[in-house]
Amino acid sequence: MVGRSLESIRKAENAGKLPEQDKDERGRRLGYSLEQVNLMRDVFGTRPGRSAEDTPIIISVQNFKGGVGKSTVVTHLSQHLALKGYRTLVIDCDSQASTTTMFGLNPDLEVGDDETLQNFLEPGGENNLRYAVRRTYWDGIDLIPSNLGFYDTEYTIAAKAFREDFMMMDRLRIGVEDIAQDYDVVLLDPPPALGMISLSALRAANALIIPTPPSTVDFCSTAHFLEMLSDVLTMFNKAGLRREYQFIRVLATRTSEQHRADSQILTMMSAVFGAQMIEPRLKSSTEIRNAAARMMSVYELAAPITSREVNMRCRASLDQVNEAVELLVRKTWHSHQADLRRAGYL
Repeated sequence: MVGRSLESIRKAENAGKLPEQDKDERGRRLGYSLEQVNLMRDVFGTRPGRSAEDTPIIISVQNFKGGVGKSTVVTHLSQHLALKGYRTLVIDCDSQASTTTMFGLNPDLEVGDDETLQNFLEPGGENNLRYAVRRTYWDGIDLIPSNLGFYDTEYTIAAKAFREDFMMMDRLRIGVEDIAQDYDVVLLDPPPALGMISLSALRAANALIIPTPPSTVDFCSTAHFLEMLSDVLTMFNKAGLRREYQFIRVLATRTSEQHRADSQILTMMSAVFGAQMIEPRLKSSTEIRNAAARMMSVYELAAPITSREVNMRCRASLDQVNEAVELLVRKTWHSHQADLRRAGYL
């Protein structure tokens, strides 16, 4: 994780460049927290983030159909990026607040209406989004939470945009681009609808990931989403709100190699979306469901819940998908081009 040998780490500890690791009563090392790993990365200069000249990547994980795995993707992708050492901000734009809950907050009791995006998006509110940013228990991940009260903001934006100012839909972009300078990657989790909040997320993002399970209904819904997305972007362009995306990718989620129907629809999806599909597919796993029932991600499990084999397969699937997204992000950063060429990715 640090990118240095054990000997180099020991030498740095002995030289006082790193704090000595905690030990048990028998003198055995207790291991390292992610915070300690990131400290070592900073000391050795191996933290992999963007340079000051690179543009922060703002990814909206978006589909207007619910139940496609948006929050699962956002949670696990953010934690994968944090494990790699990237500075990551998660913005929960959904009043259902599933992602907020997954990061350990009770949205009904621990998140006030003035602590969500609401206080920035509504007239007379805050001038920047830093008031809403919270540190999470994951080193390297900050969160702007949501709660049920944020639902009302949908109507506030709609009314103001219709009556007065279409530019209200651009306010989230302005706020996110401002605080994005503090991070490598920003992940948006919009609601499963093509309403004002979702449109604002489309404006704020400079990259899109569209999760789609391999079912006929979900496939058709995604096709309709992309058609409406094209219409919306055309509308934005005519209003002088042109937006360019670094990448747009469809991610097959909840796939199963044992279901023949899944394979048939995945073949159809590959034929329709072609290179716009992320090659690894996020496999359906009871380990994800069991972890979620404990309000945890698979990356947080100290031991397998289902079985060791199921856990390993699930982790491998998550890692492959998240590494594919990480590569897409790195390809947009000029400072990473030489390393990617040496590795054969460019």
